[in-house]
Amino acid sequence: MSNRLMQPIGRLMGLRYKSHPWHGVDIGENAPEIITCFIEMVPTDTVKYEVDKESGYLRIDRPQKYSNVVPALYGFIPQTYSGKNVAEFCNSKTGRKDIIGDSDPMDICVLTEKVISHGDILVRSKPIGGFRMIDSNEADDKIVAVLNNDAFYSQFNDISELPVNVIDRLKHYFLTYKDMPGKKIDVEITDVYGREEAYEVIKNSVKDYQAKFENLDNILSGV
Repeated sequence: MSNRLMQPIGRLMGLRYKSHPWHGVDIGENAPEIITCFIEMVPTDTVKYEVDKESGYLRIDRPQKYSNVVPALYGFIPQTYSGKNVAEFCNSKTGRKDIIGDSDPMDICVLTEKVISHGDILVRSKPIGGFRMIDSNEADDKIVAVLNNDAFYSQFNDISELPVNVIDRLKHYFLTYKDMPGKKIDVEITDVYGREEAYEVIKNSVKDYQAKFENLDNILSGV
């Protein structure tokens, strides 16, 4: 079937079926300054949700065993991947040589004053920084953003402008949310970086995605 015929069919499929939040949603034409994010969890969730990579539907990863809840909207940036470029950037910043990508889309937490009652939604956000988090020897960056045009948080353009307690609360969550009785967790946050470095991390994750899934368009279009 020709590409000319496939294009309208693809648009119709998009109307009939839900797009995969990782592969079927565009990061946004103004990225990395303004990006589209897929939200998996909100602060009121008592279980940890994450996207099933094959189907694109949310699934329960595990119940939250303790009172530690995510202090912001939490999800990932579509069409990103933590691979070679993300890992090399992390190695260059830490002076290490053994860090690899964690093979997941880029994580993001989005600050807002609004109460969002559930995940499985798309939001537009403004990255302002991030945490250089290393899980064992894997790069597991957490981009920090604010909800675009949020009545309160939109005033912040860099993570250095946030109140210290907001940063500490986010760091505490990411350093403890994987804690399990009897299981040793090797997680550390080596740096808190600002907006410009967050842009570089996002750009590298887009490059990794394009390298990892370079044939995805052909696969989906049947070429």
